[in-house]
Amino acid sequence: MIRSMLTVALMAGFVCFASTAFAKGDPAKGRLEVYSCHGCHGVTGYESVYPEYHVPRIAGQNEQYIIDALNEYKSDARHYPTMNAQAHSLTEQQIENIAAYLSSLAPKQLHKN
Repeated sequence: MIRSMLTVALMAGFVCFASTAFAKGDPAKGRLEVYSCHGCHGVTGYESVYPEYHVPRIAGQNEQYIIDALNEYKSDARHYPTMNAQAHSLTEQQIENIAAYLSSLAPKQLHKN
């Protein structure tokens, strides 16, 4: 009896974990949500004013890397005012959608609409 209850509890926990651990963003929704990213990351040769450095192209980047980076900006573990503000405005699902879309693109390809 106790063994079967423990098995049921473990299975229920696994199902809950699996549904969140393997959640994936929706690239179609991400394509609609990526508009603000394009302003900086989609402009060839763009450099920020201060500090001066090249803004990286993010099309084709690894999905998990984008998720991690945006979450680090959101938690202020990474510091760049524009990115911190952008990340704070995103939900976890939006971050996953954007990452799914950007990672599905060929490098150097970022659509405006």
